[in-house]
Amino acid sequence: MLDRMRLPGLGGWSEDPLWASFYDWSVEHPRAGGAVWRLGIGSNLRLLYDAAAEIGRQPAGSSVLDVPCGGGVALRGLRPGQGIRYVAADIAQAMLDRTLDAARERMVADQVEPRIADVGELPFGDGEFDLVVSFTGLHCFPDPHRAVLEMGRVTHAGGVLTGSALLNDTGDLRVLPVRGLGRISGLLGPSATKSEVQAWMAEAGFTDVTLRTSGAMAYFRGVKA
Repeated sequence: MLDRMRLPGLGGWSEDPLWASFYDWSVEHPRAGGAVWRLGIGSNLRLLYDAAAEIGRQPAGSSVLDVPCGGGVALRGLRPGQGIRYVAADIAQAMLDRTLDAARERMVADQVEPRIADVGELPFGDGEFDLVVSFTGLHCFPDPHRAVLEMGRVTHAGGVLTGSALLNDTGDLRVLPVRGLGRISGLLGPSATKSEVQAWMAEAGFTDVTLRTSGAMAYFRGVKA
């Protein structure tokens, strides 16, 4: 499970931590949030928008899994009337509630299916999804290796896994205080190195794996063989 020890006032992932609200705010306010990302972790927020745009390119009838969906920031990639199945999965009901609120605001709620789920043991069948997205989530998982394998299991052949994470070897010292506080509070897990993510994705059956860093943030993508 994602929820472990935590500092008073921060909340845990099984609840609705203050950090999650701040993250959602930063993504939904490109100018102010973009400045926060540049100053805080040296990263270009626009890359997150570009990665989420892959959701909007899925044809009608496709299935997309967003895990962890958090407050629904990836919904910016979903188009009204797109005609896809969008499963928003998270360990916290509070996160799912916020995702559904965001979906209604974006007029895409008819396509969104909320599910309580632990990424270490996803309640979905093998090869169930055409696209799996995991934005700013891998570094939160207590067992990121297992999470990648599970996300790979539910991606069908020819499908895509894409996401972003704060990795351990991006070389940006600005993230060290964030990582330290996050791990003490239980909001961040062990994360991984770039080579570990690439190796895990290969183990999960992905080819054409790409990994691009922007400050402390890394964006990964692979196609299921």
